[in-house]
Amino acid sequence: MTWLVTGGAGYIGAHVVRALQDAGMRPVVLDDLSTGFAAFVPDDVPLVEATLLDKAAVTEALREYDVTGVIHVAGFKYAGVSVTRPLHTYEQNVTGTVNLLDAMVATEVSRIVFSSSAATFGTPDVDLVTEQTPVAPESPYGETKLIGEWLLRDVARAHDLTHTSLRYFNVVGSGSADLYDTSPHNLFPLVFDMLYRGDTPRINGDDYPTPDGTCVRDYIHVADLALAHVTAAQRMLAGEPLEPVYNLGSGDGSSVRQIMDTIRKVTGIDFDPAVHPRRPGDPARIVASGELAARDLGWAMRHDLREMVASAWAARQKAGDDYPR
Repeated sequence: MTWLVTGGAGYIGAHVVRALQDAGMRPVVLDDLSTGFAAFVPDDVPLVEATLLDKAAVTEALREYDVTGVIHVAGFKYAGVSVTRPLHTYEQNVTGTVNLLDAMVATEVSRIVFSSSAATFGTPDVDLVTEQTPVAPESPYGETKLIGEWLLRDVARAHDLTHTSLRYFNVVGSGSADLYDTSPHNLFPLVFDMLYRGDTPRINGDDYPTPDGTCVRDYIHVADLALAHVTAAQRMLAGEPLEPVYNLGSGDGSSVRQIMDTIRKVTGIDFDPAVHPRRPGDPARIVASGELAARDLGWAMRHDLREMVASAWAARQKAGDDYPR
């Protein structure tokens, strides 16, 4: 039983690959290495260096490795940048997904777990986001993820396709010290890089209507996220029912101030974050319920905030001078 992991050389995808191996399932990685690293792929896992825009290469990979199902993690994931690069975002996330699904239909691969995003919700006006919360994406990135979900739904109507989409917010931590987040837009690597340079991390706004005045968000450990993808794949293999969409949320969230305090304690680096004005469009709180995913996927927050920070910091330290900047 071979599962193709698109984007399997990236931060999240590489953790999915490890989780598949831990579950006794055989992964194959397809990645163009635009943001991923060949070193993140275990030596015993085949790596197909190709882009989803090359439909022939995707089709060949599905055939060559007799793929049973796909975990689709690849994509252009920078919501803010997507506003200034909409065509690139749509090409990578929509055209790429169309090509993948076309190749799956051609090779009769009928199972897919789609790594979607809570960006599909935009700025929901509710205390706790559920799967019934209306979607209203506010960036090309969020729009492309929603379109990806629609594509799965529509292909399933026309062909034999079992699918589910997993929506989540901020992914942090590390399940292995040799895997780390390199995104120039994510909070943890941004703060760690500032600390390495001797700069002062910043908080954007401390006057929000939250307990400590800073924004509250879901932060989930990458290993928990990876396990949810694998559990969904296992349910597909077993013929067990799945909902079309699941939220992988914490249910309560963490504030930016809590994140900074925990980073200071874990790293042992004493700093007082500089407070800057609010960023336009930043909502005070976005937190999702994970109840449906807990019911069907065994979803749980198995790591607390300190463990998230400690594992991420350990991976960042191990990377040392090899960490890309």
